[in-house]
Amino acid sequence: MRALATLLAALVFGAGAQAAPRCLSDCTPRIGIVSAFGAEADILIAQTQKKRSWTLAGKRYTTGLLRGQRVVIVLSGVSMVNAAMVTQQMLDHFRIERLIMSGIAGGLNPALHVGDVTVPERWAMPMEVYWNDDTQVPAPCGQKGDVGCLGLKLATGADGQPLRPYAPGLFMRETHVLTAANAPKGEFRFDYPVDAEMLAVARTLTPKLERCGPKARQPSGEVDATQCVREQPQLRVGGLGVSATVFLANADYRQYLFETLKADTFEMETAALAHVAHANGVPYIALRSISDLAGATEFNADVGALFMSGLAEANEAAVTLAFLDAWTARIKGAKKKPL
Repeated sequence: MRALATLLAALVFGAGAQAAPRCLSDCTPRIGIVSAFGAEADILIAQTQKKRSWTLAGKRYTTGLLRGQRVVIVLSGVSMVNAAMVTQQMLDHFRIERLIMSGIAGGLNPALHVGDVTVPERWAMPMEVYWNDDTQVPAPCGQKGDVGCLGLKLATGADGQPLRPYAPGLFMRETHVLTAANAPKGEFRFDYPVDAEMLAVARTLTPKLERCGPKARQPSGEVDATQCVREQPQLRVGGLGVSATVFLANADYRQYLFETLKADTFEMETAALAHVAHANGVPYIALRSISDLAGATEFNADVGALFMSGLAEANEAAVTLAFLDAWTARIKGAKKKPL
């Protein structure tokens, strides 16, 4: 009898634990919005209705209703570590069904202009590396390129060979990630695709992106041209975004990333969020406003205009809000379809 009671208790409590929602603070289904740029988070929070603030380990989370969607908004702070920590904390304390990352990025693709807003279709971490002591492909486990005995895996190209190192011996690695689906072995990934359904919605967006920020308009009503970018900002969907634990101010490395990976943008948060999202099985997408050409040394008046006028956060927020509008419309349209 005791053995039977123990078995029944294990089944009951085990099933309950597995079925329990992952929400220590609030179990309302929401879209989580992680912003890396404080001014943009302020714009989104200002438009959020029925707001409630939660403070968790010093981080302020704001729940409410934004453009027809129940959301929770948080400022991650700069860096991969902060982004990963805040994203996991959000997933633990709220019932997050989808994630949106928004903020600013440096451009790697010279075809991009200051003020453009990009929506990459996948994100990678190129500074996850194996640093060999010479120019040869590492072979610590016997065969060239085999680092499996160290619990690692080199990133490879379409030809199956390790990607060209940036500096002698500096080879890109894939990142190991453990999920409920692949445990206990886990898997290695070089990049993390964004959610296909969210990306499809992003491709339909036609947000009004401004060339001059809100601070460009003077009390007289005239527009200060020095606070306007020269090219009309565009929404650009697709391509690869990359993130790392460095602030990129090196033109040579920028060119290497563009030539080797065909990457468009570089910043310090999204790929960490993508890793956490994948590990937890939560769909995500990221929207990034281009601030400059990463590592550029020449003076660019557009960069000053972007930040001084408030254009960076205004255009980024405009795309985030347009996405939420389109997502709400998609959900309403799906509900109206006959079964």
